[in-house]
Amino acid sequence: MGTSQSSELTALEEQLDSFDGSLRARAARDIAAVTDFPEPRRTCNMHLHSFYSYNAHGYSPSHLAYIARREGFCASGMVDFDVLDGLEECYAAGKTFGIPVAAGVESRVFVPEFADCEINSPGEPGIAYHIGIGIPHVPAGGFAADFLDSMRETAASRTQALLQRVNDFLTPVTLDFDTDVRPLTPAGNATERHLCHAFARKAAEQFPDEEELAEFWEKKLGVSRGDMDLPSGSALQDMIRKKTMKRGGVGYVAPDQGSFPLMADMNRFVLEAGGIPVIAWLDGTTSGEQDMERLCKTAMQSGAAALNIIPARNYTPGVKDEKLENLYAVVRLCRELGLPVLAGTEMNSPSNKLENDFRCDELKPLWPDFYEGAMVAVAHAAMQRCAGIGYESDWAASRFTRTTDKKKFYADVGARLSAHRKTEMPAVTSEMTPDEILNLNYAD
Repeated sequence: MGTSQSSELTALEEQLDSFDGSLRARAARDIAAVTDFPEPRRTCNMHLHSFYSYNAHGYSPSHLAYIARREGFCASGMVDFDVLDGLEECYAAGKTFGIPVAAGVESRVFVPEFADCEINSPGEPGIAYHIGIGIPHVPAGGFAADFLDSMRETAASRTQALLQRVNDFLTPVTLDFDTDVRPLTPAGNATERHLCHAFARKAAEQFPDEEELAEFWEKKLGVSRGDMDLPSGSALQDMIRKKTMKRGGVGYVAPDQGSFPLMADMNRFVLEAGGIPVIAWLDGTTSGEQDMERLCKTAMQSGAAALNIIPARNYTPGVKDEKLENLYAVVRLCRELGLPVLAGTEMNSPSNKLENDFRCDELKPLWPDFYEGAMVAVAHAAMQRCAGIGYESDWAASRFTRTTDKKKFYADVGARLSAHRKTEMPAVTSEMTPDEILNLNYAD
């Protein structure tokens, strides 16, 4: 590629993160038209966040699909916090770039059966991160639409209340939500991480002298300048979040039963929206996750049908430790319970990698499980979008008596989509049998 072509591609890549949706779509089409993409490899990421919640690089859903295709992913998944604002763009970008995708949402829920146990939200008994993957469209009415609106409104209220508490502590560095924070997101869904970014930037503006800036943060956060990459780097932002917004910080307010929806209601929302409810797993070290079989079965009673893992948090290359043992144990449990396993890393911090090394000694034996889970998710999304016959549909329930058979069928469909770089099903109807669907022409 020549210098002028390279510069043109760089400019188009930057447009992928514009807050102008039409500009992003046009840039995606232009990039796809001039790029030779590699064939799919044994890798994927099914847990990416976009700039509609928080992505450390400011990537849009279109940009996420692009880099996944550019890097040769066999599939990609996007789950934004508390909103589905980027859902349709995710599917459109998957089609443009030729990579099967599944979009959804992540939030926190209350699990009454584990009210006294820490689950996967550190220091918050009874509270759990929870996911819906493969939601085909933004719900337009009924319980699902109301629930989605409530998630957005609750998150917004929580963030603005947090901002006020941290403002009081960090005075004279204070933020105006509408002026300093809301413009950082394309749809106003600001998160804690947006606040940290805005506070770091505002302090650098108010204290242009680095010595004064260092003294300000040392006094407010109680840490040395060696722990902060001034003037506004990611280490400083992480420290702001840790010291002011997380447990023990001045802005932190412990959640209670009324702070988040019930897990059962979250599962109902995801199912009514056409997705797959997904249990989120941290590392198996908390009191709740040490009783993982009971936690999974509790979640499954109200509809959970898959489990999400963030591999990067669960192993150290060359080290066999408790976390690695826990990782293998939870995958074995998923096999026993018939739960597909989704794997991926959020990219909500600059330290998060786009791609986990599934070829390493620690993860290689688990790749078949991760691949199967990814293929189930993208097949579900495609089939639910085209004919309402996804993994948790009445169609699936009437045709599969065993979960293992259902899981294999959807994984086989997903593998066909991935091999042919498709995001949409061939002509398919709810009257077809599984064999008829598998025998369709996926190449056209």
